[in-house]
Amino acid sequence: MSTHCTSTTEVQRVATGEAHGKAILLGEHAAVYGAPALALPLPALTCRATVRRTTGPGAGVSRLRLFAPGPHGTPEEAAGDVPEELLLLLRAFAERAGLATPPALEIRLDSRVPPARGLGSSAANARALVRALDAFFGTGLDEQEAFDLVQVSERSAHGLASGIDALTTGRERPVLLADGRPRTPSVGTGFHVVVADSGSGGGTRKAVGMLRAAFARNPDHRTRFVHRSTGFTRAALDDLAAGHLPALGRHLTDCHRMLADLGLTTDRTDALARTALDAGALGAKMSGGGLGGCVVALTTTVAHAESVSTALADRTGARTWTAAVAKGAGHDGP
Repeated sequence: MSTHCTSTTEVQRVATGEAHGKAILLGEHAAVYGAPALALPLPALTCRATVRRTTGPGAGVSRLRLFAPGPHGTPEEAAGDVPEELLLLLRAFAERAGLATPPALEIRLDSRVPPARGLGSSAANARALVRALDAFFGTGLDEQEAFDLVQVSERSAHGLASGIDALTTGRERPVLLADGRPRTPSVGTGFHVVVADSGSGGGTRKAVGMLRAAFARNPDHRTRFVHRSTGFTRAALDDLAAGHLPALGRHLTDCHRMLADLGLTTDRTDALARTALDAGALGAKMSGGGLGGCVVALTTTVAHAESVSTALADRTGARTWTAAVAKGAGHDGP
């Protein structure tokens, strides 16, 4: 995705940057312990940052407004202070850009990514803001520098951050993070996913802390979890490359059961996964941090996705989104 910058006068300039949401298909939580993780971009869930020079006195960010989807999906301005993770990001950018006294700025974030749902809301905000700042100041950040800045925000927001959200919110294709390196996996046949909102916020930071404490008490549990998660993801990548969607779906459902055994699912996310499977999805699982959030279901065609989406809405009242993943060759790098 691109950014653009328009300039009118020396005292007023505007730049924008864009990003989007994401869904973890496999590997959540295990990724922070070095296991591979696979994520999909959700291009319909967009986020746009607008940076504008103000004419008033002072320096730095004079106003930051965040608009996010409310309970009914319509954008609402978030109340309260600026999130700490964005303040840290702004400071890190100012240091990278050598801005001892940055001009007075107004920043607006317009996001369609529901917060606290495991869909990459915080990473999309950070990615869009980095792109807008880069365009505004003409810093010419390369991908690694932009990623590092997004990670400043992500570590503040979640405690531990594998980097999969920071990567996928800025990519058009699926992202595999393995051995600390991102790449684009092979997709043997196109498919669609349906994402269903449980209606309750996920608890990524709480879930990460819960697992970290449990694994500290029993390191063998961590070893088994990482081993099982790695096995699911590696097998799923083979099926993804070969276009074996039913087998891929079974790996998703098996992964959901593993995460449920760890206490990361809820009655609601379990019910959404069952409903998706009953409606004909090839597989379904919680996605993201857990303890709420969303479920992702695997389908084949547009019609199949619409059928599963309708069943989820009718039977559970869940809000849903769909995304297409096209056939494509894999390569190193996102």
